[in-house]
Amino acid sequence: MDMRGKTVLITGSTDGVGRYVASRLAAEGARVLIHGRDAARARALIDEVVKAGHVAPTFYQSDLSSMAGTRELATAVTRDHARLDVLVSNAGIGSQSDGPHRQESRDGHELRFAVNYLSGFLLVHLLLPLLKAAVPSRIVNVASLGQHPIDFDDVMITKGYSGSRAYAQSKLSQIMFTIDLAEELKDAGITVNALHPATYMNTTMVRAGGIAPLSTVEQGGAAILHLVEGDDVAGRSGLFFNGMNEARANPQAYDADARRRLRALSLKLTALSS
Repeated sequence: MDMRGKTVLITGSTDGVGRYVASRLAAEGARVLIHGRDAARARALIDEVVKAGHVAPTFYQSDLSSMAGTRELATAVTRDHARLDVLVSNAGIGSQSDGPHRQESRDGHELRFAVNYLSGFLLVHLLLPLLKAAVPSRIVNVASLGQHPIDFDDVMITKGYSGSRAYAQSKLSQIMFTIDLAEELKDAGITVNALHPATYMNTTMVRAGGIAPLSTVEQGGAAILHLVEGDDVAGRSGLFFNGMNEARANPQAYDADARRRLRALSLKLTALSS
């Protein structure tokens, strides 16, 4: 895909792999919309892009740990743009972010489930009109190889909690949503794919978890860019990739009943109509 003039929203793009992808797409001539919580980081990225001779990205500041913050982001983007060619759902928190203990969002949901999954679920649905206005358009969900099946009797993990389990459950939820949404949008001209970009990239999230990086943001960024603009994935949807290669997710991702239950719960928690 020729990215010149294309409008791309990348959540969680003031740091880490999102920042790298934003810089690359700006260099390719895309109209880049960056998102994050830290205005100083956003300013540094904008200055870097402009210094390199490219069009300044537009910054949208919001906190995706709340439904209100997610809705505010969608409202702002919809106010400013008539179409959206690509949405990269990259914002997230790791298994150790702010400690491994169980935390809740402002809406009372388990925090990793709220930030890593629910916010993206809500944001995509709110921005679908813009994506439909730009067909053929693409949605890329940045997930992980770390996946844990959902216990529908305790989705918020009130018992036996661990940060790693919560993170892995939220990432599998993203993949299940990817498959479901791809089916829903089968004839709409919008592709939806998910990926594990690279293992333990050198990012703030990985370092905060006390983990020695095993790969670079450039490696992970290349995998994300492949789904954003690769001609070989045009028209292909509902897939999970490990880096550049198509892969299989946890078996629960292919359980239609489990996806139906997750969808019903997600619509209820985000106050969206079915």
